[in-house]
Amino acid sequence: MAILKTVESKFFQAEIPYKPMGKYVHFLTIRITESYPLFQTDAELNKARVRAGVKDKTTISRLSMFKRKQSTPERLVGRELLRNYGLMTAEECEYNVNFAMDNPDCIIYGFAIGDSGSEKSKVVVDTAFSITAFDESHETFTLNAPYENGTMASKGENGSKPGEVTSRINQQDHIRPQVFFPSIVTLKDPTEASFLYVFNNILRTRHYGAQTTRTGRVRNELIGVVFADGEITSNLRWTQAIYDQMKSNNTLNTPDPLDEDDVITAAKNAIEALMADEFIVHTDFIGDTFVSLINEVKTLTGSEKGIQAILQKADAEAKDYAKKHISKKKTAAKAGKE
Repeated sequence: MAILKTVESKFFQAEIPYKPMGKYVHFLTIRITESYPLFQTDAELNKARVRAGVKDKTTISRLSMFKRKQSTPERLVGRELLRNYGLMTAEECEYNVNFAMDNPDCIIYGFAIGDSGSEKSKVVVDTAFSITAFDESHETFTLNAPYENGTMASKGENGSKPGEVTSRINQQDHIRPQVFFPSIVTLKDPTEASFLYVFNNILRTRHYGAQTTRTGRVRNELIGVVFADGEITSNLRWTQAIYDQMKSNNTLNTPDPLDEDDVITAAKNAIEALMADEFIVHTDFIGDTFVSLINEVKTLTGSEKGIQAILQKADAEAKDYAKKHISKKKTAAKAGKE
């Protein structure tokens, strides 16, 4: 029985297919920083030297949000929900340690356990780029580690000289609040339940970046979904098209933060123009057509009864898939070793 009333069943698979069947759904997401997150590798913020726009050929440096820094927090939110509603335990399935191989997280987001088996992720996320340039999007902070007395001066702790100022000072680049990262999250061959599972994970996830920090607050603003028989434009090209739109509308206003309403308007216009140039069959839920869909999804995921129905259906599909396909591979691998 269908859960959604705003989307036709033809866009979904009846069950999770073993092989790619050519159905895609693309979640059009604007990730907005709301504190000072860290997207870094080797202690430096990730950035890339790229063209400013599709039309504007000026070269600029942009902050980069690598794909794993997007998908990992979202799947961890889904895993929390599965445990919360009793569909998975921490003992039977621990992320990157021991995958159970038969729940929605493992089947939808994939896993790899050496000879024991693997499943390719059905969720595809690529690197996202900031709309604004690197120099306008980050700040350098001086970090310190005070003593328990709240000052940087020693009172003789651990044999130190009283009054001596600690050298525990460091500098770290942080991404500023109100930096925008357009990102397209793609789900291959969605069932209705897997569509809602991924949709809910994107909506609920609030922290991205370095997990050792107390910052990292990011809000996901979805502006639409696109059902298609193939992949659509890249994050970079969408970001560049947004930049062109905002430049032509004089809404960049450097060095002030971008206005969220201006970004959302430019993002919708840019993706609609890019989709008009695509050579694939697609049905777009953008703007007014997306409002009824996201309202229905929020109503479902905002009630205990609704979220349980989604999770239970997704879990049943995952276990059915695992029984049909993963159990066979495990048995064949075991027989080969013997």
